[in-house]
Amino acid sequence: MAMHLPSKRGRGRRAPMAEINVTPLVDVMLVLLIIFMVTAPLLNAGVAVNLPESKAKALEQDSKPVQITVDPTGQVYIDDLPVADAALSGELDTLAKRTDADGKPPLIFLRADQALDYGKVMKVMGELNRAGLNRVSLVTNSSSAKKDAKK
Repeated sequence: MAMHLPSKRGRGRRAPMAEINVTPLVDVMLVLLIIFMVTAPLLNAGVAVNLPESKAKALEQDSKPVQITVDPTGQVYIDDLPVADAALSGELDTLAKRTDADGKPPLIFLRADQALDYGKVMKVMGELNRAGLNRVSLVTNSSSAKKDAKK
């Protein structure tokens, strides 16, 4: 036999619950906060990189990109013209003032020798970033081109 206990709310009818349970809301918000905290540093430091051995297709482009090359000795060239380390900052500032048809700074293709010190390449990339030239692609040899050359 079931026993019926009297309630404070009245007989036979339950009053609607007027409280909102915020625990699930807080749980979801904490998970989202953790996700954003983990991904935010990756967004700031991200650079589009093509690995040395890549099967990626060539990028389609509307305008001719500017080629910046660093040879095995560390000499920097802008479109086949040598640039001294001291003058690199000024040259990149001048380059950043040029815009394409969309009003964006020019696309930069950075070509660096495989044997170079990582610090030298990062120094050039840092100067590019300082000048506001953020549309940078690192040029690599595709693995399919090497296979074709071996045949």
